[in-house]
Amino acid sequence: MAEDGSFEMAQTFDFSFETVKAVTLKLLAYCKQNAFSGHDPYDALNSKLLAYFSVLNRRFPRLALTQFLKRSPLNFRHLLLIPKTENPKAIALFLMAFLRLRELRLLDADPLIHLLIEKLINLRSLHESNGSNNSYWCWGYSFPWQTRTIFVPRGAPNLVCTTFVANALLEAYETLGEIRCLDMAASAARYIVDELYWTDGESTASLSYPTPSSRARTHNANFMGAALLHRVYNHCGGEKLLHSSMRVARYSASQQHEDGSWHYGDHSTQRWIDNFHTGYNLCALNDIGRYAETSEFESYVRRGFAFYRHNFFREDGAPKYYHNRVFPIDIHCVAQSIITLTVFRNLDETGFNLAHTVFRWAMANMWDDEGYFFYQALPLIKIRTSYMRWSQAWMLLALSALLQESSKNS
Repeated sequence: MAEDGSFEMAQTFDFSFETVKAVTLKLLAYCKQNAFSGHDPYDALNSKLLAYFSVLNRRFPRLALTQFLKRSPLNFRHLLLIPKTENPKAIALFLMAFLRLRELRLLDADPLIHLLIEKLINLRSLHESNGSNNSYWCWGYSFPWQTRTIFVPRGAPNLVCTTFVANALLEAYETLGEIRCLDMAASAARYIVDELYWTDGESTASLSYPTPSSRARTHNANFMGAALLHRVYNHCGGEKLLHSSMRVARYSASQQHEDGSWHYGDHSTQRWIDNFHTGYNLCALNDIGRYAETSEFESYVRRGFAFYRHNFFREDGAPKYYHNRVFPIDIHCVAQSIITLTVFRNLDETGFNLAHTVFRWAMANMWDDEGYFFYQALPLIKIRTSYMRWSQAWMLLALSALLQESSKNS
């Protein structure tokens, strides 16, 4: 922010392919220097102090500690003995970014790609189907987390983390032809349909998140899971994958509001509309239409993108967190905004120009010259903590997408 408390204008940085390339390579160097490992906004429960002070290891203290660290402008994690970790979702995002950078010939990415595949193999969550010997490939976060109602142990497999990893492995298979990557992704798809797919009557089909026993209907998780199932189906077949994918996609598509928006989920505690989950919805629903070679969801995508484009951005390019209020301006919203706007360039060329403006705004307001992006900008302060998954991995993927799309003009 400027000395008067206002944000720097996006025009401070002129966009060019070379500028984005330079930032991307500097961010990559930072991530490599930290071995792709770091802290996370939600890793409070990795604190070793919880093992010594059992009073902290209960529902309300866990919630309070998580929210305190997530919102604090100062990073107290070293005092709370919270280690840096490798997060499977972060590794998946890095892998997808490196595959794009490899295509652009911007670096010798093959050693890094194979390193990250090995990391994902080692970070696999152990899970057996209903006590049987059928073990799936699936992944969970590198920290335990407490929701309002349930506690999720560290490493417990979940739909969202598994979906991101499986998509990264599919991209590695499609690019490099490594059959083991396809095998792992296909196993993850079986995990989703066998363990997480459920129905309630003829009209409701959903995927459980964050645990297999959950019956909350979360739309971004549904869309992303359905897109993965159809992508695997295109490679491997399997009518169960196809049937489950289309039922889940149709249910969550039907929950779109007339203005094009979706609530995060159907439960009364999930009635908010935010930037990056809306971006997830649109990109995944677009993928489903592409994988299925159908125009069935085109009207939902067009209506949703129009809502997204007109409700989540300030005139200066700052991405709003919620459709009806700006703050906190979050780096994850910056990253997903760039990705979403590049994906839908065919719907709105001015949206792609806006992606450049979002990048310039982020460079002026959320970039540290050490080579990483800040977590959040608030009206009076910035939370400058560096988070490897939430911030750096997402921004590296976003910048690689921006470079990839921009290269088509050169």
